[in-house]
Amino acid sequence: MASALPRCTSVRLPALATVVLLLASVTTVQSSQGDKEPVYRDCVKQCVRTNCTGARLRGFQSAQPQYMALTGWTCRDDCRYQCMWTTVGLYQAEGYRVPQFHGKWPFARFLCFEEPASALASLLNGLACLLMLLRYRSTVPRQSPMYHTINAFSLVSLNAWFWSTVFHTRDTYLTEKMDYFCATAVILYSIYLCCVRTLGLRRPGVSSMVGVLLILAFTSHVSYLTFVSFDYGYNMAANATIGMVNLLWWLCWCWQNRRTLPYWWKCGLVVVLLHGLALLELLDFPPLLWVLDAHAVWHLSTIPVHFLFYSFLIDDSLYLLNTEKMGVKVE
Repeated sequence: MASALPRCTSVRLPALATVVLLLASVTTVQSSQGDKEPVYRDCVKQCVRTNCTGARLRGFQSAQPQYMALTGWTCRDDCRYQCMWTTVGLYQAEGYRVPQFHGKWPFARFLCFEEPASALASLLNGLACLLMLLRYRSTVPRQSPMYHTINAFSLVSLNAWFWSTVFHTRDTYLTEKMDYFCATAVILYSIYLCCVRTLGLRRPGVSSMVGVLLILAFTSHVSYLTFVSFDYGYNMAANATIGMVNLLWWLCWCWQNRRTLPYWWKCGLVVVLLHGLALLELLDFPPLLWVLDAHAVWHLSTIPVHFLFYSFLIDDSLYLLNTEKMGVKVE
């Protein structure tokens, strides 16, 4: 039976997709080679029929750890998990490449965490963001022109990292959507942050109009994906587009101010690093020790970027405060 398994081919993400990988945890397909295999499907059916009804189900529920029940793990979920490893074992025994299941590589579950490394990395990103937000608040006076906008951006980012942690802990319909939508919100708010910094300080009406347009775009995006069709291709294209706008706008500002602002390079390096590190996703290899995959490596690599970005935000906010006190025109 195992010898009839077809060889798997790796799935490559298009180059444009790397932009959306800045802040999103993207699952591009809902079914994969592994969960299409008859051996997997038959295994799940047999497991559910045998273990998930009557006295067997009650026994499973009574023996299940409380943390597993609280995170929504069901008997059927456990069958899928066990049968996934049965199928992986057959693939490896015949020398075939490890397949994906339901759009994801097989991961060794730790407690209730489906993807332990990615969940931990997301949590660490959130902690780094929180730490630097607290540092920003303790260093920059509230009178700084960008103070409240940067605080709001930080809260949007913290929310995104929270849902990224939840999604990698337990992949459900709700957690997946929240991870996607909150990642989009971060990119859109980064565009707004850039707009306020480059135009809004001199023309508040412009940034207000842009803010309204971004809110409408976000509302339309979420509504379409929620009520019409959750199209992974559309979601990726939309995020790639706004990600490119965000990248080019920040880089143009950095280039224009390279001679007047000594800290401009921090901002430029941050946006280049975020897009460059996203290329790690293209490696797309089976998890090392069934824990560490390319997505987790990418999340881990972005942790130091928070420190550099907030260093730029602190420098720039203090500069704006000083120029405002001196009555100098802000560039």
